[in-house]
Amino acid sequence: MQKLMGDAVGNFASTIRDLAPILLVIGFFQFAVLRQPIQNLADILIGFVFVLIGLTIFIRGLEMALFPLGEALANAFASKGSLFWLLSFAFGLGFGTTFAEPALIAVSKEAVMVMAEAGVIDAGAASETFYADALRYTVAVSVGSSLIIGVLRILKGWPVQWIIIGGYVIVVVLTAVAPDTIIGIAYDSGGVTTSTITVPLVTALGVGLASVIKGRNPMIDGFGLIAFASLMPIIFVLLFGIVVAA
Repeated sequence: MQKLMGDAVGNFASTIRDLAPILLVIGFFQFAVLRQPIQNLADILIGFVFVLIGLTIFIRGLEMALFPLGEALANAFASKGSLFWLLSFAFGLGFGTTFAEPALIAVSKEAVMVMAEAGVIDAGAASETFYADALRYTVAVSVGSSLIIGVLRILKGWPVQWIIIGGYVIVVVLTAVAPDTIIGIAYDSGGVTTSTITVPLVTALGVGLASVIKGRNPMIDGFGLIAFASLMPIIFVLLFGIVVAA
């Protein structure tokens, strides 16, 4: 119990240090540049305390649960020796965490509104809901597929740089032929997929696999899955835009 409290205090102090630069920037521009009083200061201070407490608990939760869980699952699947179940788990992990990501839900709704206004899709609640869900499924499938590629890279020892370079070559080619209304959405989709839940689980999966598999270095082979999870949605959403506009 004493160790747990000590770790919690350490995490809280670390969170304060992490947020300090943000507060300094906001304070400088608020008082030195804008020179305006802060509205609802009491509410902002209470909200800041909530942020501190929430981040502290979240970081501690990552250390206690998600990182060990991801590594344990990776070890278990690697020990099981079934490539099918390992790849199925990787796909399911990427798909499930991405489809439920609130940022993706918000971006999808905003994207279909813009597409409807541009005349790319039919306007109306039913049509916009359909295409918003289709966009979410597209991004979720792309992240699941990216983790399959990432796991195969770890197993086979493929160089990560060549896969990334090849992927962005595909992005450049697709960008040239995709509708202008989808290009920005596609590029942003690569960012919203790397959520606070997906990142620690995916990182733990990669490091865990690289630690278990003989001949793999966790530092060299264990990382890179997040890059795939950011790259593949761009490709899939560009293809989504091309199909929708066809």
